[in-house]
Amino acid sequence: MTSISARRAGAALALFAGALAGCQSLQSSENFLGVVTPYRVEVVQGNVITNEQVALAKPGLTRAQVRDVLGSPLLADPFHADRWDYVFTIRRQGAAPQLRRVVVRFKSDILEGLEGGADLPSEHEFVASIDTFKTARNAPPLVLTEEQVKALSVPVRPPPADPAPPVPARTYPPLEPGS
Repeated sequence: MTSISARRAGAALALFAGALAGCQSLQSSENFLGVVTPYRVEVVQGNVITNEQVALAKPGLTRAQVRDVLGSPLLADPFHADRWDYVFTIRRQGAAPQLRRVVVRFKSDILEGLEGGADLPSEHEFVASIDTFKTARNAPPLVLTEEQVKALSVPVRPPPADPAPPVPARTYPPLEPGS
């Protein structure tokens, strides 16, 4: 009798352990049965720095000019006053996470050089890298060709409406009795 209850207890324990393991796998998985995916918050930090911006930031620019070109630095350390750090991170669902670092060095408030700007994307490449639409966005052209313009029918103008009859002039009594 005890062997049957021991077997039942062992089976119940195995079933319970399997259920707990199943719950854990649901929490750590990216999707449930390949259908439902949890919403992930898009996290963007820092400034996007592109090749076009780095090309404009040339040695000899002042701090204000560098700020106009690259934007405000993410880190301007008071202990390293001649260094600005631009860090950019983005995590977007369906796209690879990105991390970029650019260090700007000054010498007496004049741009001396940039570090870490070798692998930066162009603006077009950056937008393409974070675009998560799975379908092609082939928008129809918004301008008609000459053949399409010629194929259009000419709209028929309605005949002009009859002019309204003239309104007789009205006379009003004076507002004040002495006028």
